Amino acid sequence: MALSNNPTIPGKVNGSGARTAPAGALSADAALFLKVFSGEILTAFNETNVAKDLIMTRTISSGKSAQFPVTGNAEAKYHKAGDDLLGSGNYLSQIAHNEKVINIDDMLVASSLIPRIDELKNHYDLRSIYSAELGKALAKRMDIQILKTLFAAGLTSTANFTGGNTGTELTGADTLTAPGLVAALFDCAKALDEKEVPSEDRFAILTPFQYYKLLTADSTAINKDTSSGSADAAKGSIVEVAGIKLFKSPHIAGVQAAVSGQNADDANVANSPFSGTAVANDDAGYNGDLSGIVTGGSAVDDLGFVAGHSSAVGCVKLLDLATESEYLIERQSTLFVAKYAMGLGVLRPESAVVVNTTASAAS
Repeated sequence: MALSNNPTIPGKVNGSGARTAPAGALSADAALFLKVFSGEILTAFNETNVAKDLIMTRTISSGKSAQFPVTGNAEAKYHKAGDDLLGSGNYLSQIAHNEKVINIDDMLVASSLIPRIDELKNHYDLRSIYSAELGKALAKRMDIQILKTLFAAGLTSTANFTGGNTGTELTGADTLTAPGLVAALFDCAKALDEKEVPSEDRFAILTPFQYYKLLTADSTAINKDTSSGSADAAKGSIVEVAGIKLFKSPHIAGVQAAVSGQNADDANVANSPFSGTAVANDDAGYNGDLSGIVTGGSAVDDLGFVAGHSSAVGCVKLLDLATESEYLIERQSTLFVAKYAMGLGVLRPESAVVVNTTASAAS
């Protein structure tokens, strides 16, 4: 190499000549210097999945479905002295019987393939990241399916047995203000009480907007004289209103849409929770037209929500959420798979309440 009066420039490609004007890390003189890896991977945030813990879950080791027996109520009558209980006095209760069957859907999978050469070139581990992301994709999908089934339960107009109760739809609710939300939650509690739904294990799943609106200054939900300290505006948390535990979900808004705005693959399942409702496309698997819950006005947060009891919806698991990986020699790549096999269905429609901002979800 020719001699010169310029120093060696180790950070420059084929470095020769004089140094360039200072430009920090973008200088040509620094092109070959190490790009220090911070050790932090920017990946998707963990999805907020709350619905899976609010329903009944049954695990089976084999089979294509699970049966949930349904029984009606008995009646009582004063006995007249001397009457034969088996005679003509009509003392015997004929208790109605039925069943709810939840089928196992096909296996739902999320997968990805990483070539070995790309793993070798990469300076951070991809396997744990990809496995976690695939698992979260399925967890999110399950959360959305449960939410849609809860809406289906509240909109169900067919009782489990003759004379039984159906779901509850509260229409024309104000979900944009704290007083309106508090009133709607008390209406939910009233509806559940009237249908003799147990007071334990009641819940409501709100949008983040609705949840935090309850923590604003004009809300009786955080008034120490009326809330018994169940809310803390400083921490941004509120436990319950009207005996109903409150949860927030970013998915609650996305399900309130027409079928065309929902995941088309949710129609390829073995269950149809909307079959007992009056909404459009009630035979499209977990998809039902819930666009009627939204007013369509200028307020983007003018949405409904769902409340209920843990007995409203059932989940039957044949294979719980699992992840696995395998190196494929013929492809010189590693296949990552997350999977589960389960099904969802409405068990007790009277245990669910849909709060609607319009006249009817079927409108």
